[in-house]
Amino acid sequence: MTPGVRTPRPMIDLLPAVLQEDPVLAGLTAGLDEVLAPAYAVLDCLDAYWDPSLAPADFLARLAAWLGVTLDENWTDDQQREVIRHAVELHGVRGTVRGLRWQLELATRGQAEVVESGGVHWSRTPGTPPPSEEPSLVVRIRRGSVPDAELAAVRELVAWAKPAHVPHRIELVD
Repeated sequence: MTPGVRTPRPMIDLLPAVLQEDPVLAGLTAGLDEVLAPAYAVLDCLDAYWDPSLAPADFLARLAAWLGVTLDENWTDDQQREVIRHAVELHGVRGTVRGLRWQLELATRGQAEVVESGGVHWSRTPGTPPPSEEPSLVVRIRRGSVPDAELAAVRELVAWAKPAHVPHRIELVD
């Protein structure tokens, strides 16, 4: 039960007038109203739970899980809401430099730089072996701009968001 939450429509009002005067029924329906009031409150506000801008802070992790997004517990509520708000778009660009930059922008508040080698090669001659240059990805973060507690999460984010076949490293620069 949630103290102070009242039902928008008491059950006693749904009964015929003759039964509304019965003290036993009045007490029974009042007890049911008290138990059901929180459920009515949630259902009345259900659309707010799906909007990351309005959802209660303790519901953000569940909303993120439904969208396939991993949140870092060190992020502020605003950062978490921003990631959830763009979850579908972020999935659409996952594995691209643009997607990685965008996710790092959200996670580090713009403190990371992405340097990548590119990776599109083609040839007019069939059977031509691809260039021997290995693809690479370097994420540079200014030392001290990201707290140490968040640095581990950034490492996990890069490993998750980059193309699987591209080796990467994270450099802390001055």
